Amino acid sequence: MIDWLRLYHQSPAPFRSLAASVRGYYLRSWRYGTETDQLIEQALARETWSPDQWKNWREERLAFVLHRAATQVPYYREHWAMRRRKGDRTSWDVLMNWETLEKESLRQNPRAFVADDCTTSRMFHEHTSGTTGKSLDLWWSKATVRAWFALFEARCRQWHQVSRNDRWAILGGQLVAPVSQSQPPFWVWNAALNQLYLSSYHLSPQFIPAYLDALAKYRIRYLWGYTSSLYALAVEALRLGRTDLKMTVALTNAEPVFDHQRETIAQAFQCPVRETYGMAEIVAAASECEQGRLHLWDEVGIVETWDGDAATRGTPGDLICTGLLNADMPLIRYRTGDRGALSAHDNKCECGRTLSMLACVDGRSDDVLYTVDGRRIGRLDPVFKTHLPVIEAQIIQESLREIRVRYVPANDFTSDAGESMVARLRARMGPVEVRLDSVNQIPREPNGKFRAVICNLSQEEKEHLCRMSF
Repeated sequence: MIDWLRLYHQSPAPFRSLAASVRGYYLRSWRYGTETDQLIEQALARETWSPDQWKNWREERLAFVLHRAATQVPYYREHWAMRRRKGDRTSWDVLMNWETLEKESLRQNPRAFVADDCTTSRMFHEHTSGTTGKSLDLWWSKATVRAWFALFEARCRQWHQVSRNDRWAILGGQLVAPVSQSQPPFWVWNAALNQLYLSSYHLSPQFIPAYLDALAKYRIRYLWGYTSSLYALAVEALRLGRTDLKMTVALTNAEPVFDHQRETIAQAFQCPVRETYGMAEIVAAASECEQGRLHLWDEVGIVETWDGDAATRGTPGDLICTGLLNADMPLIRYRTGDRGALSAHDNKCECGRTLSMLACVDGRSDDVLYTVDGRRIGRLDPVFKTHLPVIEAQIIQESLREIRVRYVPANDFTSDAGESMVARLRARMGPVEVRLDSVNQIPREPNGKFRAVICNLSQEEKEHLCRMSF
């Protein structure tokens, strides 16, 4: 079998860009069609619907998806048949009667979630790399793909005065250059999508000046990428005094945005920073409006938050989502692995849009830290606020009483700064031992993502602590 990735990596840079463009034309044919502009207009029009209009639309769509899943999707059909054999007569028409779907069930037999009247060979196959190395296989019809990217065009691009016709740069998890490569270019130009795809695996101070030069050379208008990667670029742009890189907007994805990161990216690229949230499973999505509110895309899915029991609005919990957009591979009450909170002030944004809102996305549910007394600690970005001289950092909980901090020090880092980090962590975690490890770069996950917080407690320890807290 031909190792296409190895062949690609051994090819000269112009060939890599040619290969990226060929792939881009294929993706463009799936994502956009003659109906795209109309889909975008419809998406924008729904943003000012009344609460009753949204309620009626979502109830009708949910009823269709639940019935289709229970009768035409093998996994769910067998699940409900088994419940009936056990004497369970509850109705599948009520969402809360469905059990929570875990990722492992989806991983073990993904084709069992595709409806009977669909043929996977004619669908778009999405294979995720998985943050922890556990991948997922997903299938979308062309109608689903185009509906999804019309929403993306409306609520990620058009909200911020850019479009798919503008030149943009992305920092993602694709291996566009070999990790061992030590000379630029660490990117490819995808002519089909007007896209400069930058490697997220070469973001060292030694190489970042070449990245910044590429942004200028390709006349990039807006940025899209992992928060940590955009932040790394921004730190060096400021250090080097680059003032020629003015963008229209910087859109973050895949990782939460901390205040100090937002401020740095905005200053470096002279533009607003807007957070987005989404996943390949397309059971939930959200984007930040010009007022700084994170609006859910209500056509995509229904979002619940659970923290032992249903979490009240404004209180973080695990995100349990039911997909509405992809009825050909429906995921019902799917535990996404993320934590967040629904806004306590729904549908009351100064931007005038009536879309539901998220108060925050805290990141992966696995990345919540635990205290000895059973408390769960989510966002820890305040530890690095007030201009602490640290380029990037990662907090790792090794045990209930031991925290390790990997950090990349800035030039003006001092022992006092280290003591400040320790004190701030103890103020939130209690009397824990804090070990500081200075490193040149924080290691990325296999998909290029950066985990700011990692909890290495066993599942048994976590469950015990959760029982203590209720």
